[in-house]
Amino acid sequence: MGAFVCLLESYIHLAPIYRCGARGAGSSMKPAAAALLVVLAASATMCAAQQLRRNYYAGVCPDVETIVRAAVSKKYRETFITVGATVHLFFHDCFVTGCDASILIASTPNATAEKDNPINLPLAGDGFDTVHRAKAAVDAVPRCRNRVSCADILAMATRDAIALAGGPSYAVELGRLDGLSSTVSSVDGKLAPPSFNVDQLAALFATNGLGMDDMVALSAGHTVGFAHCGTFAGRIRGAAAPDPAMNASLAARLREWCPVGVDPRIAVTMDMVTPRVFDNQYFKNLQVGMGLLASDQVLYTDPRSRPVVDALARNSVAFNQAFVTAITKMGRIGVKTGAQGNIRRNCAVLNS
Repeated sequence: MGAFVCLLESYIHLAPIYRCGARGAGSSMKPAAAALLVVLAASATMCAAQQLRRNYYAGVCPDVETIVRAAVSKKYRETFITVGATVHLFFHDCFVTGCDASILIASTPNATAEKDNPINLPLAGDGFDTVHRAKAAVDAVPRCRNRVSCADILAMATRDAIALAGGPSYAVELGRLDGLSSTVSSVDGKLAPPSFNVDQLAALFATNGLGMDDMVALSAGHTVGFAHCGTFAGRIRGAAAPDPAMNASLAARLREWCPVGVDPRIAVTMDMVTPRVFDNQYFKNLQVGMGLLASDQVLYTDPRSRPVVDALARNSVAFNQAFVTAITKMGRIGVKTGAQGNIRRNCAVLNS
């Protein structure tokens, strides 16, 4: 196996654990309610699509994509952790209050922000650092200063990180404004624990205008990055362990890498075969019981999502196309327009 274990300290965020989470949280719901949410989410997505467009900054900062790409490339050369950290940051941002960079806001003595919700604490600091560096690079160009939103910089940085790791490069829709608030409570129920089943995952994705195909494709965000031992501990030891859906050899390795009393900062690569590459190996892993989190492996054990997993495992071109379609749709969630947002001078601080 190509996996490795590491101990990761966060550079910007003070939490010492690295964990990936490409999904949001929710609970199962009745079909009629789910259908209504799909309609409402689709309507919101259509409005977002009208606001967003390619080359949005052509008139004010025509080189913005080149500037951001250079900053992300420099960060990537320093550490490949940049890829998973940035990708997962984008997912955690969009699934809470929309793609508005509210995840980047730092808490103050009087207000606890999204990033300090317990489910967000494990996000690696490298993702935050990537965006802050890109923002500084953009603002260093006089004509671009305070003209490009942090939300758009995060969207571009995510695309660039994926491409640097061998994944698809795609045109990013731009035109998001930054959100005007960030609260710890807004995260509750929006990001999934690793124990979620397909019904729970599908219900949550539906609230964001994303279908089953999108859900499975976006789960490939777990082809890069790490998960700390606590996120899968119940699968490898305890009353219900070992999880029969987990590859026996993998379970044995994980028990070795994550012994009882393990340092909570210890993290394991989520893709055990090609951990540094953004590819469809994630789906091939699921086919042989090597999904690290229960919420990953369930995509193959559930007969409703298994055909999509099989299709994306067979064809890397199909995977790239499906992922680009899905992440483009995800990037339209909760887009702020007009008085709903602004362009932050500092991505970590709300404008005064």
